[in-house]
Order: sequence, then structure tokens, then C-alpha cells
Amino acid sequence: IWVVSIQNVRLVFLPFNGVFALLSGGILALLAARLLALEPRKTGAMFGCGSFTNIGSIGALVCFVFIGETGFALVPIYKLFEELSYYSIGFPIAKYYSSSDKDEQITQRLKSLARDPFILVALSSIVLGGVLNISGVLRPAAFKSIVAVCVPLGTILLLASIGMALKFKRVRKYVKECVAVSLIKFVLVPVLATSVAYFIGFGSIDNGLPLKVVLILSSMPVAFNALIPPSIYDLDLDLANSCWFVTTAMLVVMLPVLLIIINFL
Repeated sequence: IWVVSIQNVRLVFLPFNGVFALLSGGILALLAARLLALEPRKTGAMFGCGSFTNIGSIGALVCFVFIGETGFALVPIYKLFEELSYYSIGFPIAKYYSSSDKDEQITQRLKSLARDPFILVALSSIVLGGVLNISGVLRPAAFKSIVAVCVPLGTILLLASIGMALKFKRVRKYVKECVAVSLIKFVLVPVLATSVAYFIGFGSIDNGLPLKVVLILSSMPVAFNALIPPSIYDLDLDLANSCWFVTTAMLVVMLPVLLIIINFL
């Protein structure tokens, strides 16, 4: 965020655009689950797959590769309320469809949210980067090389850790669910989120940089943490695993399409 131009006040809507994409994905997943007549355990898992999106690792990496470090710098702003959305909205909705008797008080959830190291680090990084940006302090040239190594390395490590736990043979049982989630992730949510971003006026800021960021990040596959609610709330973990694997694998097709669209914008 140290290198991005943040003078335009319309960028204040960027994190709200991110939340809109996450919530619309979850709502569309619930509608798809109803159309497919899924049982509650599968519906809860479907909601997580539709809502939880891989913004911070794969999405950030794609932004970095496709539109450079200035685009990558907008990722923390876009995902500012991501964790808050997951823990305050996503997890409770997933719990609603659970067959588990485990109960977590709202106050306990809020306390754990306030102590979450990921949220604290993200907020601290954004504040520090913003202060440095406004202060006019020149960024050391070495930072460019450090970022170029750390971004792809972090993504590779996360993908490897999830892939080692997958049960590939069970994917064929969830073809309809995977198709529905793929349509939500790669078609419906990007169209909705990018349309909102366009009407906000992101296309006229910095050669459309925020608009391109919204398009990329709203087109990302199921997030790693979509596997957490099924694990702790007794939802259909195999469904979540299958949707994660299929949507992540589909990036082979979707990334070239995204690149073409971005170059057109």
C-alpha cells in the first residue's frame, strides 16, 4: 500500500465492494442449494464455498502478476472487512445449518475476532502503509525484490498444505454442486461486483486500476478457510473439498480469460 495512489476518495468504497462480492456469493450459493434440494449439512457447506473467496493468496498473486505491485497494493483495502465478514456473518450462517450441538456465544466470537493475529496484522499493515504513503517517505528499492519472492512463495505453501489433505476420489459425487459453485465464482459474482465497481466510478481512477482489482478478486476460487466451517460444525466436508479443488483447478482456464478482459478494460 506504500506505493499506491490513494488520493481519490472513492477508494473508500473498495472494501464495501469486497464485502458485497462475498455476501452475494453466499446468497447465490444458498439459492443454488435450494434448487438442488440439498440437505442442511450440504447447504451449509455450499454457503461457505459460495461466500469464502481466495482473495489473500491466489487473488493477491494474480493481481501482482497481471497488473503489478500497484494493483497488489489495493488487495488489503479490498479485503479489509473480509475476516470480519467471515466470522460475524459467514460462520454463524454455516452454524445454522449444522447438526452439531456445539454452541458459541456471540461475545466469545467477538473476543476471538479482536484477538485474531491475522486481522491485527492486516489492519496494522494497512495503517502503517497508509502512514508511509502519506508521509512521502521513499520506499527502499530492496522491497520490490522481497515482495517478488514472498508473494508466490506464500501461495505455493498454502496450496501444498491443502492439497495434501484432499480426497480426490470423492469429487465425482459432487459434480452438480461443483458446477453450481463454479458458475457463482467465475460468472455471477464477478458480473455483479464489477458492475457495482463500474457504477461507483472505479474505471476512471488510475486507468481503471481499482476496477481491474475488483474483477480479479471477485473471480477467485473457493478459499482455503471454506473448509473450516464444515470441519468444526459437522457440515459436508467432502463437498467443500470438492468445490475447492474444482474451482482452483479451473483457474487454468479462467486466468487467460481474465487477462484478456483486463487488457481490454
